[in-house]
Amino acid sequence: MNLTGIIMQTLGGLGLFILGMKMMTEGLQATAGQKIRQILEAISSNRFFGCATGAGVTAMIQSSSATTVMLIGFVSAGIMSFEQSVGVIIGANIGTTITGQMIAFKLTKLALPAIAIGVVLKYFSNKRNYRYIGDIILGFGLLFYGMTVMKNGLSPIKSDPQFIEIFTTFSTQSIGGILLCILMGTLLTVAVQSSSATVGLTMTLAASGLLTFPTALALVLGENIGTTVTAQLSTMGSHNADAHRTANAHTIFNIAGVGIILLIFPWFVNIVEIITLKLGAGAVTHTVNGEYVNISRYIANGHTLFNVINAMVFLIFLPRLVQLTILISPKPDRSKQRYQLPEFDSGYIDSPIGALAKVKGEIIKNIEFFHKNFKKLSTCIVIRDDDILGEREAVEEHLDNCQKIIIKYLTTIFQGELNKAEAKEISEMMRIANNIERLGDSMENVSKILEKIYDNNFEFTGQAQQDLLDISGQVDKFITLIIDEMHEKMEGFYQKALANEDRIDQLRENMRDQHIERLRKGECQVDVGVFFISLVSNYEKMGDCCLNIATGVNRII
Repeated sequence: MNLTGIIMQTLGGLGLFILGMKMMTEGLQATAGQKIRQILEAISSNRFFGCATGAGVTAMIQSSSATTVMLIGFVSAGIMSFEQSVGVIIGANIGTTITGQMIAFKLTKLALPAIAIGVVLKYFSNKRNYRYIGDIILGFGLLFYGMTVMKNGLSPIKSDPQFIEIFTTFSTQSIGGILLCILMGTLLTVAVQSSSATVGLTMTLAASGLLTFPTALALVLGENIGTTVTAQLSTMGSHNADAHRTANAHTIFNIAGVGIILLIFPWFVNIVEIITLKLGAGAVTHTVNGEYVNISRYIANGHTLFNVINAMVFLIFLPRLVQLTILISPKPDRSKQRYQLPEFDSGYIDSPIGALAKVKGEIIKNIEFFHKNFKKLSTCIVIRDDDILGEREAVEEHLDNCQKIIIKYLTTIFQGELNKAEAKEISEMMRIANNIERLGDSMENVSKILEKIYDNNFEFTGQAQQDLLDISGQVDKFITLIIDEMHEKMEGFYQKALANEDRIDQLRENMRDQHIERLRKGECQVDVGVFFISLVSNYEKMGDCCLNIATGVNRII
């Protein structure tokens, strides 16, 4: 028996399975990415609706880890609350069992035709959508071909006494044996970063007769714990408390669920056997040519039933799960720096949906930071405040730095695999980030002009001062409209944005005409008039920037 050949073939088959799984998930995300984000962003606080949504989304993209990473991105961005995300996570664990069910129905005969069709679509199609469909079909084929390679690789050892002795150490006759199986399942999933892959490997081992059904089921329980590590890794380096809570909720939910099943494990095994027989499967011990042909169905049903029971229990006790998660998670930092820069990490790069959600959250924070300082500066039209005027350089530097960080991260995302909608979204986000920075430039100019006016003891006429308050107030309304739309989409937003921009342009024209008339009548000084026109021009530029931002927001949100 060639041990090296067996190991290489088994690992190679596992590698093909993981590659196929990843390719299929990425293809599904690329095809349905926009729909997925719209579904997740529309989630209400109803826990049962959230659970159903999580199950549906995960079934669509075939990865609970991908769903959880997306959720962490949404929670970090402030698009979704932590409480909303927990219900979705519960559902995601149900959705991920669809992969196991697919494997259990032995579609291996379709593997090579799927690979052939997938390659043609992926590499010879001119249309982007067909290439994504090619990813899905090719991934499907590689997944099942990997299963075949693993099965063939393991076939020489299923009758070898030494290997049989090794695998019989994983016995579920004692609580220690069950815990050992759970630990091995956890470690294996941590190593390969895919619970679907380890479930597939477990099914292959069980079908070869190397694992009994109870042992395979105990390994699957551990694999459910191991899959939570991906979410934990995506929060490393993040200072967002809700992001950590979301990842921790996933971990607590799965560990506690395994604990519950552990208490009733023998009965749970019997229930799975009874249900699977009722569903029309043959006996779990039935063999054909030395292969346990039905055991994969039992394992897949056990995986699904575990997650359904888990979901039912924790949906009832969801508030307690939320409280426990908050208790053990890092406390939010209440003393946030005023000039806190955006934080991005590589954990979201493989999930463009989550990454773009994170960017959206940082853009909202950025424009809200501008808005807060803009409102403060507007008070200086009436009365001098050196504290506010003295902050302009720090505020402008912060907005510049935010723009650079956001653009750099968007460029990194753009270099990965994206669909057409995601590429367009990145382009519009760059437009928005650049225009927020230009708003900061105009605000800095306004601050400098106001300081010069006060330093030279110039005074505006009552009408000029009111004009400045009016145009400043109109810009303020425009920014408020944009921020409200970023938080929650509204009907007729873009028409309102166009009306705001027209109003600012009209105010500028009227103010210039009135200013010329005041100059003609000698009601204001020429030097003061120059400053007045400069201020009006800067506010008008802000209106143009706001329209550019509104255009981008309207196209992508």
